[in-house]
Amino acid sequence: MFRNKKTCSDTKSTFSVTFVNTIMIILLHFYESEFMENNNVPKHLYFYSVGLSYKKADAEVRGQFSLDAIAKTRLLEQAKNEGIESLIVTSTCNRTEIYGFAEHPFQLIKLICDNSNGSVDAFQKVGFVYKNQEAINHMFRVGTGLDSQILGDFEIISQIKTSFTHSKSLGLANAFLERLVNAVIQASKKIKNETEISSGATSVSFASVQYILKNVEDIGNKNILLFGTGKIGRNTCENLVKHTKNEHITLINRTKDKAEKLAGKLNLIVKDYSELHLELQKADVVVVATGAQNPTVDKAILNLKKPLLILDLSIPKNVNENVEELEGVTLIHMDYLSQLTDETLENRKLHIPAAEAIIEEVKEEFITWTKGRKFAPTINALKEKLNAIKNSELDFQSRKIADFNEEQAEIISNRIIQKITTHFANHLKDDDTMVDESIEWIEKVFKIKAS
Repeated sequence: MFRNKKTCSDTKSTFSVTFVNTIMIILLHFYESEFMENNNVPKHLYFYSVGLSYKKADAEVRGQFSLDAIAKTRLLEQAKNEGIESLIVTSTCNRTEIYGFAEHPFQLIKLICDNSNGSVDAFQKVGFVYKNQEAINHMFRVGTGLDSQILGDFEIISQIKTSFTHSKSLGLANAFLERLVNAVIQASKKIKNETEISSGATSVSFASVQYILKNVEDIGNKNILLFGTGKIGRNTCENLVKHTKNEHITLINRTKDKAEKLAGKLNLIVKDYSELHLELQKADVVVVATGAQNPTVDKAILNLKKPLLILDLSIPKNVNENVEELEGVTLIHMDYLSQLTDETLENRKLHIPAAEAIIEEVKEEFITWTKGRKFAPTINALKEKLNAIKNSELDFQSRKIADFNEEQAEIISNRIIQKITTHFANHLKDDDTMVDESIEWIEKVFKIKAS
């Protein structure tokens, strides 16, 4: 009995030492070959958000970096040709941004500059770069209206949805980006439904109408010209009809049928684009909300005989600032209108903590998913590798040692494997861990490839 017990103890000891030594040899060999001899540092992809917004870039600069539909498509195609696997691009009146994967943020900055009128030098002065977690945080704040020029403006989330759909159609949206966009959409919906951060009427279009009401006497009898019927133009027009009760509103758009469609709903007048210069002379108030890349209104086409208020709600600016050289002309740009705060905006600020709490909740779910998604296959592959080492060692020891207790060795080795994989998993879960780098290191050390 004593002899058999000793044999069993020796079996446990011998096997445990051998098994652990095998693991250590693998680690040491990799360290020496990979880091001591080759000093080989692999390239890594990071998730970035790069762009510029109203916070540091004025309307003129934002206009230089503005991307229309054609430019955005061209940018995505260039990214694909340059080997970028996943990104989305948004461009609104308040911001132009890219969210995507790259080795270095300059790859993404270059895409913006190559497809707009902006330069790298100009970008460096006003642009931003967020990396990994900061980039994720930024998208959540943008998509939920917390980063909007007017707090609680949720129009940007539809832009993000559209941008993602566009990228996905071109094969530029991976699972990470899809999950992130869906998480931001979820947070946006929850904030809109569960808080009052978007309560009350406040937007650039609403602010423009409020400005007109406060600064133009007898507005109900004034001639109002709306040039451009995009989203901001339509909203402004609807607010003008609602709040001014004016029956002298004229619409002009480069594409006349769009103007006629809007006018039909609101019972307004439509004029041809060729008549723009004539209608400008008749107008008391002009609202410009076009998507043209260059100014369409300047002093050369104005022949005024009375005061004229011009509100330019376009990005890039569509009204040349030289109109202010003419007597009686007042030019107001959307940046000024966006700065007009009222009781509604102040009330919205009270709901920021509740909105941020929702973001943190949804974001935590996303982070948990993305970490698990990243390292789970690697941990499973590691476990399979260690089991293969174990089985090989069990076979060797069973042939080498008399009375080898395979059952006890199996129990010991499984506990060792569990402890090793748990240590690696806890390391990968740590907030300070560079997950991608650690996964790559584990896979190289143990010569495994996660499926």
